[in-house]
Amino acid sequence: MPSGLIALLDDVAGIAKLAASSLDDVAAAAGKAGSKAAGVVIDDTAVTPRYVMGLTADRELPIIWKIAKGSLRNKLLFLLPAALVLSAFAPWLLPPLLMLGGAFLCFEAAEKLLEAVQGGHDLVEEALETHSSSELEEQKVSGAIRTDFILSGEIMAIALGTVAAEPIWEQAIILIVVAFLITAGVYGVVGFIVKMDDIGLHLAERRSAGARVLGRAMVKAMPVLMRMLSVVGTAAMLWVGGGLIVHGLHEFHWDLVPGAIHHVAQGAAHGLPAIAPVVEWVVNAVGAGIVGLIVGGIVVALLHLFKKH
Repeated sequence: MPSGLIALLDDVAGIAKLAASSLDDVAAAAGKAGSKAAGVVIDDTAVTPRYVMGLTADRELPIIWKIAKGSLRNKLLFLLPAALVLSAFAPWLLPPLLMLGGAFLCFEAAEKLLEAVQGGHDLVEEALETHSSSELEEQKVSGAIRTDFILSGEIMAIALGTVAAEPIWEQAIILIVVAFLITAGVYGVVGFIVKMDDIGLHLAERRSAGARVLGRAMVKAMPVLMRMLSVVGTAAMLWVGGGLIVHGLHEFHWDLVPGAIHHVAQGAAHGLPAIAPVVEWVVNAVGAGIVGLIVGGIVVALLHLFKKH
């Protein structure tokens, strides 16, 4: 027994030394994985503030905190183990699962567009008439966490793809680092956005003329920013959702739609060589958004048809 224990301790010491020597590699890989997921992080940041619209100011940060905890729980308890299992045993399942997530995002965006077109009622006032404030808060938090699950899934999938060649324990550490850093970054920015008017009011009461001017500008800008974020959030869901579907089609070698978008993007980039990378990115994003709108519209139409029957 003592010799077995000593051997075990030697193995543990060896693993610890290996882990210590790999910390720099882990940090570099985590940074690379996080930067590759930056586009989705922006989408996540744009989508989230709409879930606190219509609620009292004193509940804004607590709601953001609830959503942030739900987001971290999504990443660590569900998406991280699922990503590692898929990476190890069933990597072929990842594309169809991401396509399903993309279809869900497209559906949410298309339904929001339909509500905007139909108009005629205020969704927040309607919700307050039929729910208590606590019920409305829980409804918004659960909706935000559901949407975050899809966006976090893509973030983790992109990060996993970046480090797929690494040992499984290193993949796990990198994904944990990415999960914490991205959640803190996204919801820190979201918290600032939703409290920007309160910060502006505080600055407007300061003695400094410059602070007062900045404060008043922040207060006036807040409604415009929230409307812009609502539009950006909807567009982001179409872009990300459509992009997941287009990428999935490419993975399955159904290249009619992905190939067409790629061809148009390259043609536009060749026409404007000075800004070719930007043009190619914009065309690809627009193409993904169009695909997302079509898919979302089909899903909404089918669901409404199903409800009628």
